[in-house]
Amino acid sequence: MVPGDDSRTATEGRRTMFAAERRQRILELMHANGAVSLRDIAQAVQSSEVTVRRDLRILEADGLLNRHHGGATLPGALATPPGALSREPTYAQKAQVAAAEKAAIAELAASLVEDGDAIVIGAGTTTQLFAQQLTRYAELAVVTNSLLVAQALANAPRVEVVLTGGTLRGAILALVGSAAERSLAGLRVRRAFISGNGLTPERGVSTPNMQVASVDRALAAAAEEIVVLADHTKIGVDTMVQTVPTDEIDHLVTDDAAPRDVLDELANRAVRLHVARP
Repeated sequence: MVPGDDSRTATEGRRTMFAAERRQRILELMHANGAVSLRDIAQAVQSSEVTVRRDLRILEADGLLNRHHGGATLPGALATPPGALSREPTYAQKAQVAAAEKAAIAELAASLVEDGDAIVIGAGTTTQLFAQQLTRYAELAVVTNSLLVAQALANAPRVEVVLTGGTLRGAILALVGSAAERSLAGLRVRRAFISGNGLTPERGVSTPNMQVASVDRALAAAAEEIVVLADHTKIGVDTMVQTVPTDEIDHLVTDDAAPRDVLDELANRAVRLHVARP
């Protein structure tokens, strides 16, 4: 044996192990979210985008995902693995996905708010970032079922925040249930800003959980106009429970990585598009 062969073999073994772990993590991200951007994958696995592109090529060759410009999606047969339609990601899981895009969406969505408005805001990581943009407004009234939204506005002196009642759903840090829905009955505001887990032209906004869907419907029903905040990983994705049908959506605020064909179909159905560029 040539001197140094043992160390070379050990190094190659470590590289193989690291690559296997990295690709397993990529697949976990894909199954949790359906679609993930190259940037988000690189951040999650703490590797360069060049390395991630190589991993994606290998995983695609094995039939485990489909590569596209800027990221990857699960192939058709795997796009909805058992339980995916009813799987509700936690706040921590969602916060890791498309962070830059969500921040850009939040900033753009804030331009749809004016001083003196009364609005309702639903639960979600993007709506939390949106709420953080509202602290500069005056005489703003916000009704929300999200503890994160309320916290983001807690120190805004000119924003009145009203929390619904309800039962705490810890996974998303929001209030749900009949008490939350009753507290919204009879309410009328200018706009509702809601998110969800998926948005398709055929069904509109959807979420995996029935209680969450019921409160989102109550929030939407309170508003003259409905604004949906959805990053590209949610566009074209369908989950179990419909919340707001497409013909009731007035505005969609998304990012420029969203699939163009889906956006065109939404526009054809009279949804006004606002596209953020991170």
